[in-house]
Amino acid sequence: MLKSAALTKRPMAKVLIANRGEIAVRICRTLKQMGVASVAVYSNADRNSQHVRAADEAVALGGETAAESYLRGDAILQAARDTGADGIIPGYGFLSENADFADTCEANDIAFIGPTASQLRRFGLKHEARALAEQAGVPLAPGTGLLNDLDEAKRAARQIGYPIMLKSTAGGGGIGLSRCNDEQELVAAFESVKRLGESFFSDSGVFIERFVARARHIEVQIFGDGEGKVLALGERECSLQRRNQKVVEETPAPNLPQATREKLHESAARLGESVQYRSAGTVEYIYDDERDEFYFLEVNTRLQVEHGVTESVFDVDLVRWMVMLAGGERPPLDATYISRGHSFEVRIYAEDALKQFQPSPGELTEVFFPDDIRLDGWVDTGTQVSPHYDPMLAKVIVHGDDRPAALNKMQDALAATRLSGIATNLDYLRRILIDENVVAGRVSTRYLETFEYRPTAFEIIEPGTYTTVQDYPGRAGYWDIGVPPSGPMDDYAFRLGNRILGNHASAAGLETTLAGPALLFHSATVIALTGARCEATLDGQAVPFWKPIPVKAGQTLVTGKVTSGCRTYLAVRNGIDVPDYLGSKSTFVLGQFGGHGGRTLRKGDVLALCQPQLAGCSTPAPEDEPGAIDAALIPDYPQHWHIKVLYGPHGAPDFFSEDAIETFFAADWQVHYNSNRLGIRLVGPKPQWTRTDGGEAGLHPSNVHDNEYAIGSINFTGDFPVILTKDGPSLGGFVCPVTIAKAELWKVGQLKPGDSIRFAPIGFADALALEQAQDASIQRRLAVPAITTPDSALTSPAFTSNTMLAEQQADGDTPRITYRQAGDKYILIEYGDNVLDLALRFRVHALMENLKATPLPGILELSPGVRSLQIHYDSRRLGQAELVAALLKRERLIGGVDDMRVTSRVLHLPLAFEDSATLDAVQRYQETIRADAPWLPNNVEFIRRINGLDSVEQVRDIVFKASYMVLGLGDVYLGAPCAVPVDPRHRLMTSKYNPARTYTAEGTVGIGGVYMCIYGMDSPGGYQLIGRTLPIWNKHLKNPQFQPGEPWLLKFFDQVRYYPVSEARLDEMREAFREGRLQVEISEETFSLAEHRAFLADIEPEMAAFRDKQQAAFNREVARWQNEDAAVESALMGERVEIGDVDGHLISAEISGNVWKLLVAEGAVVEAGQTLAIVEAMKMEFEITASVAGTVTGLHCKPGAVINAGDPVAVIDTESAA
Repeated sequence: MLKSAALTKRPMAKVLIANRGEIAVRICRTLKQMGVASVAVYSNADRNSQHVRAADEAVALGGETAAESYLRGDAILQAARDTGADGIIPGYGFLSENADFADTCEANDIAFIGPTASQLRRFGLKHEARALAEQAGVPLAPGTGLLNDLDEAKRAARQIGYPIMLKSTAGGGGIGLSRCNDEQELVAAFESVKRLGESFFSDSGVFIERFVARARHIEVQIFGDGEGKVLALGERECSLQRRNQKVVEETPAPNLPQATREKLHESAARLGESVQYRSAGTVEYIYDDERDEFYFLEVNTRLQVEHGVTESVFDVDLVRWMVMLAGGERPPLDATYISRGHSFEVRIYAEDALKQFQPSPGELTEVFFPDDIRLDGWVDTGTQVSPHYDPMLAKVIVHGDDRPAALNKMQDALAATRLSGIATNLDYLRRILIDENVVAGRVSTRYLETFEYRPTAFEIIEPGTYTTVQDYPGRAGYWDIGVPPSGPMDDYAFRLGNRILGNHASAAGLETTLAGPALLFHSATVIALTGARCEATLDGQAVPFWKPIPVKAGQTLVTGKVTSGCRTYLAVRNGIDVPDYLGSKSTFVLGQFGGHGGRTLRKGDVLALCQPQLAGCSTPAPEDEPGAIDAALIPDYPQHWHIKVLYGPHGAPDFFSEDAIETFFAADWQVHYNSNRLGIRLVGPKPQWTRTDGGEAGLHPSNVHDNEYAIGSINFTGDFPVILTKDGPSLGGFVCPVTIAKAELWKVGQLKPGDSIRFAPIGFADALALEQAQDASIQRRLAVPAITTPDSALTSPAFTSNTMLAEQQADGDTPRITYRQAGDKYILIEYGDNVLDLALRFRVHALMENLKATPLPGILELSPGVRSLQIHYDSRRLGQAELVAALLKRERLIGGVDDMRVTSRVLHLPLAFEDSATLDAVQRYQETIRADAPWLPNNVEFIRRINGLDSVEQVRDIVFKASYMVLGLGDVYLGAPCAVPVDPRHRLMTSKYNPARTYTAEGTVGIGGVYMCIYGMDSPGGYQLIGRTLPIWNKHLKNPQFQPGEPWLLKFFDQVRYYPVSEARLDEMREAFREGRLQVEISEETFSLAEHRAFLADIEPEMAAFRDKQQAAFNREVARWQNEDAAVESALMGERVEIGDVDGHLISAEISGNVWKLLVAEGAVVEAGQTLAIVEAMKMEFEITASVAGTVTGLHCKPGAVINAGDPVAVIDTESAA
């Protein structure tokens, strides 16, 4: 005792928090207010947790589980010694009521900030706690002391009367409690409760108490000075419990007689005084409403989870008092404390209310709490919730002048709160707090057992194929950064689905590909199915497409394989409630954001439906009642499609021959199996080019300096065209001869492998008329015909190419200017010749700045390339000719750019040269796409060879010397730079992979043409890979070097300079940078075009020799590749298998694709429904199953072979099964 008294005289200068989560963050907050330094401890799983950032110091404990970390008293004590902590505050749980740990702290001259070890021991054993309560005159429920055996328990239970509660003496948190209604249940529970006590608390002692049928759980907060003074700070109502875990707490307790209230306070203080209680504690009681009697339950010798409501009504800080007392300063316990107003607290857990409240770990993709609350929490958007600990995320605490005001405030707070990505009990809490009995305060500890929770949600029973959440129009305004819009591939069917239901146009729905999901609806709603038709049933009854369908709570919708088309859509009244990311709910699976968790849906996912009455609902309420649409609006989904396009931006004669364009429009193009939301690959005639190569832009005549693509453009990557779609890349270096009209783009969403397409050219006026008619038809639910006007499909022949809308030759300071038509929504402006000249990029910047300073109404986005600027505009507000005239007028105002200066940030980034992720991507390509290519087996060696360098070390040296200026963003999505070395002596020339890789790790650095790129995400790509650096996309903005609302690191005209690090060091830096613990060096300088030109003039003699050597090596390398076309075509198109005679029951392919696995051999006996082969198509796997039982007598495919829909796969002899 003398040592303990001495300890209390030392002021607390530094305190270690032996806990995690919300309580650790809450304690940090008070310590900071007190000017006391805080030390956090953390497990491996918690290394990025909020409490680690909140504390002044942090010590790693290691391990993942509680036993490996927060329950290791020795490690925590060592952390306190190492950091010089004066005291350890345990919070609740873990070591908070561990008497041995408290003793050890004091033995090491470190204050245990809590009760004494003796008090922890005596109150920790429930039978001894009952004895102490009895001695203090606290009412006890009829019960027993510790029971010796089952026979004694039986006798005691008969004497007390059933039902009884069998309790572990060392239990807590609802563990070791069992209600027994009769002797049979007592016998069944006795050994189980003993084992639980032994397992969790190392004490198998048990005792019995009377069970109160309509019990309320009321507790009194006490605080003692350790010398006999104990203050009772009101009572808390904690009756709303689920499996003995509290869910909602409030103070004062409602419907409690004042005399009883005062007796509760008096008895709790008396009990504390009887043991000279020290610090914070809680005396818990069972209150019998019917008898107006209360009985002692237990004492919690720690800070209680729900202490915040008491602090709210008494305006105190219990943590401050605990720290003061431990430091020898007596808290103001002699003051008069009066409860003012009313306070509620709810506990928000990561648990699934639909699945017996099982924990729901994972990533929180959205966290929002309103401002007018007290929030004790530890999570942010992007927090990973570990499966190893208690799933509580936050406590929401409100205060009002009275109970109705506080309750309304809590209801409003929960209505505004948003938590997404994983299942939580948020909606469950909302429903509880509007229950009439809860509102009236008529509750008991068993009330929630009868509470029926029906969420406004549906559950994924089977996910179908590539099922995602999408909205219209998707993610707009980020094309210049490389963020695709996503959204529905067939926006016509999607929009009609919302109109059928009367939804707001922005309401989110489901898109599924080829095979639909099965969904269980937990609440009544109305749905609509649109798009590709498939068999659909509701509780086994067929339901129609294109009509509103009422759904009752508990019904199951099952959708099957499509019979025509490719994608089916499900709209739900009010829309699906998922978070907005960059302004849209649409899922971009490759980028892992948007929709539900940034991914395709999985079995067991639960998707909430929007509730417009909630303040937190971001989707506006429906605009109309559900209603049918005109049958004339329902489209056909043929296998041979006609799609209208606009000519341009790149055509004849500057890129393609006139014959090539004629052939393009005359051909029937086949949809390749390797098609998906990123792009639809087409198979057809090879084009005739009017160039032999792309000049500085690349080896192939399809290459141009990187420019922005239009959505719906048909992009020739070499000789092979791809329709760029809703998830496609925005910036690239290939030509696009045509662009699909906006009103026709929906057809691309219904194309499936094996379909064929004929493209038909139309002019701008017709495209606009089609779009206006489509908009009107959707809005009115009636077919509105398009009013077309005579309009040439090709633009004016006055210019070099019919793709051009304007053309001006170079004149003085003004370079050559061409305006190219890129569909009916985009214009591509190109400056100068097809060369790399920073002056051209400055010209682009000048026009951008002019348009930003004085915007033109109708322009939606400005997206720069290396020597081009794409104008994205709304043609319904701003006509094409009007836009061209306005832009040309602006061009005349710009003048020269010779004296132009721009601010250029210099970012110093680490680079692990040729790390394992880089080498693995190359190896993976070699194993799965092309075994032999000029850049294989090593990309850096290829770069050395094609640039005429003497060693790989020279490549490395140049990379680390170069300063790469960012000219464009989004080259391979998500802020990926198209950056060129400022010093031309550092411009390493390469070609890109052909065909491209299917996988490149995020953060990988590559070189293509003369440009450097950093991959912003795991994605396909074609750059020659040299190493890996930091992540340049910070999805949840955890690092302050990323600006609010801008998860991309780089900006136009930034310069990137690399410094070498090891792979192990880079791995550490990557996580630290992503989590905001690491900052990179960023400086700012002014870049002058005039000074740069002077620099180029100075080094020209050296550059001439450099160019000659590089070109000679380049030519030698190109000569080695003359027969590349066959290898490229083989890698792209796959291998065909010749089909022989078919004799027997034929199993045919339902979709075109590549045979990935063959699961049976000839002679195998198969059952009906058995999988025979797996086909890869559209980046997905499809099973081909036996429709009959029998013996496989013939196989007409093999792994790696290409098959088309309808092709024979296997022949089965059915007679052998008879």
